[in-house]
Amino acid sequence: MKRLPIMLQLMLIMFCVMAIPISILTWYSGTQILKHSESAIAESTLAGLNANRKLNETALNGLAQDVVHLAATKVFDRVRNFETLEELNSQYVNVASTQVVLSELSNLKNRQDGVYSSYFYLDGSDYVVSSDKGITSLSRYEPMEWLQTALEGRRGISGVWFPRKLSNGVNVVTYVLPLNRLSTTTKGTIVVNFLETSISQYLRTSEPGKHSYMLMEEDGTIISTADKTQLFKSGKDQPFIEEILDSGQKQGYAYHELNGEHLIYTWSRSSTQFKWLNVNVYSMDELLSKTHSIQRNIIFLTIVIVFAGTLLTILLSTWLSKPLRELVRAIRARSNLVITNTKKNELVFLDAAFRRMQEEEEGLTLLLKEREQDTHSLAIHHLLKGEVPKQIGELFPECNYMVAVMSIDRYRRYVSHTNPETRQYQRYLLVPQCNGMFPEGIHVRTVYQGEGTFVMIINYGADEAENGLKSVHAAFASIRDIAAELFGHTVTIGASSQTDSCEMIRDLVVEAMEVVKHRMIEGSGGIMYWKQEADQSSKYIYPANSERRILNFLDNGDLESIIKELGTIREEIQSAEYISYDNIMFIYNQILGVTIKHLRESNVSTARIFTGRRNIYSAIATRDTLEELDEYLQEFFGDIIQYLERSSSTEVNYGERITSYLEEHYCEEIVFEDMAKEIGISYSYMRKIVMELTGKSLIDYTNSLRIEKAKQLLLESNLTITQIAAEVGYANVQSFNRFFRKYEGMPPSSYKTLKSTGA
Repeated sequence: MKRLPIMLQLMLIMFCVMAIPISILTWYSGTQILKHSESAIAESTLAGLNANRKLNETALNGLAQDVVHLAATKVFDRVRNFETLEELNSQYVNVASTQVVLSELSNLKNRQDGVYSSYFYLDGSDYVVSSDKGITSLSRYEPMEWLQTALEGRRGISGVWFPRKLSNGVNVVTYVLPLNRLSTTTKGTIVVNFLETSISQYLRTSEPGKHSYMLMEEDGTIISTADKTQLFKSGKDQPFIEEILDSGQKQGYAYHELNGEHLIYTWSRSSTQFKWLNVNVYSMDELLSKTHSIQRNIIFLTIVIVFAGTLLTILLSTWLSKPLRELVRAIRARSNLVITNTKKNELVFLDAAFRRMQEEEEGLTLLLKEREQDTHSLAIHHLLKGEVPKQIGELFPECNYMVAVMSIDRYRRYVSHTNPETRQYQRYLLVPQCNGMFPEGIHVRTVYQGEGTFVMIINYGADEAENGLKSVHAAFASIRDIAAELFGHTVTIGASSQTDSCEMIRDLVVEAMEVVKHRMIEGSGGIMYWKQEADQSSKYIYPANSERRILNFLDNGDLESIIKELGTIREEIQSAEYISYDNIMFIYNQILGVTIKHLRESNVSTARIFTGRRNIYSAIATRDTLEELDEYLQEFFGDIIQYLERSSSTEVNYGERITSYLEEHYCEEIVFEDMAKEIGISYSYMRKIVMELTGKSLIDYTNSLRIEKAKQLLLESNLTITQIAAEVGYANVQSFNRFFRKYEGMPPSSYKTLKSTGA
């Protein structure tokens, strides 16, 4: 075809225009006649019934999944403590928390067509939070006695579907989901009322002619039907229905005659989740009457298409070929495109020409965008190094500059709770938000400098300077709140002084970095500005007396007194008129060094005490505030005293208690610090014990227990991978898949397939 001229191609196309419709119509005639035979009709109606049943079940399952996802968000924990409506309305913050629950329930109702209402009932409370009546008392809504009947026979943690009539006469099928202890400690029930009329819409067939349908429970109770007077009555009273119920067949069809009319009954049973029976009834007389009409229509349609195709062949071959040939000649005459092997076929030539032009245009556009982004990014990095780029006027057209440094507080903890992909995505979201948070007239460029630090170069005019940088201050507050919400950690922002020279930006970065260090005293999560201290040349402060007292308390094993002395040091630092960050770090480094030296002079093995700890000097350097330093030193001295006590008395068998606790609670969300307090030892010492006993970290040992249990469930149960992930303690299936692959070298689905095949 590619080597044929356009005229020959058009002739072939026109021939196909006539030949193909004739073939299609012939095939259509045969299949339609076959379809409307008795057996074909039966199979077609049964297939339609199954399609409607699956559509109905898919809609209900989707609604159930939305309810389960809502329950997993823990949004209902907001109202867990409000047992009475009076208590709920006593404070605005209580009402606001409940309004969040109401908003989620309203979203749930609006997300799915056919939902009449949804509400949440907290066990033992006297109110409900509903999408139709808002936050209202239980007495003004509906009694809850029916819940016990609905939940009878419920198995597992899934919800149940329960057909009923509301007090206002509306027929619904209600989905009831009690909150389970795996997802939340709140005890309550989510109720979603799905309209019976919406189910009827799914069950109505598109087949022409007389038709009726019924949706029944296992015992024959009618849930949905075209005749609403039969709702919630026994379907066994209807003709031939009892026979279908007693047959036990999953699906099928049967012919019956009723009052001289030939009928076909088709039925299909729902999945084990619903255990419903779908029944459709059709009139065979009306269905077969269509056959002769279809045959006549086919003959007439064939004649029309052949005639029209003949005319189109003549018209299109003459009308389309001329402009195409002229277009090809024009492109060849005016373009420098080099396209080979397209001399005979005009369509192939045009396709190749347009593709070549599109590729060149896309490549040029992409190259321009990359060059522009690379140029701006390189210019900013040069500016931070003190080099003034040529694009400075384009990037920063105003005359005044300042620099702000934003640092994530407790960055090491943030890193330990997030993966690299998440951190990169969060940075990707934050940088443009920082640039766009400032009003028009203020130009900002934000870059990430590593280690949880972002640098913002702020360029503004004289009007903003005269206004006292109010817009800049407001933007800092907004950026701090947005970043804290995005990272799940507070951030500290340090702002430099102002300058009218871009050559001073490197010095401004140093100022802003120094300001951020002041969170050691001021605390994290704040916004601080550069202040030139009057006297920074005073001698270093060092509490020598406290050092001696700490060593004496250490020799006596008096941890409580050591903690008090550390508090005294912190208060002394906080009360100093001026103390530098380096002075603070010197104090705490010196205390650590003197303590270790004292232990070694006392022939105490520091290597045994601090096994499993990383470099202690590096550890305190990552602490952002005095409270964090104090907390670290308390743990540090606690480990020493525990070791000294253990060396002089019979050691408690903590290892057995730790492993027993983990083996009993690994399916739950374990807070290791709380676990250590419950056992009676420090968190760092507990980590050391687990490493010595198992050769694994606490997290690795816990995950290995979970993966072993998951392997057992994969082979011995019918649970889905999502259900297994929740059963062994993972909040989402993505985390489960990642750890399973880490320990077993393959995803859970592959492991199950491999073991099943091997079996």
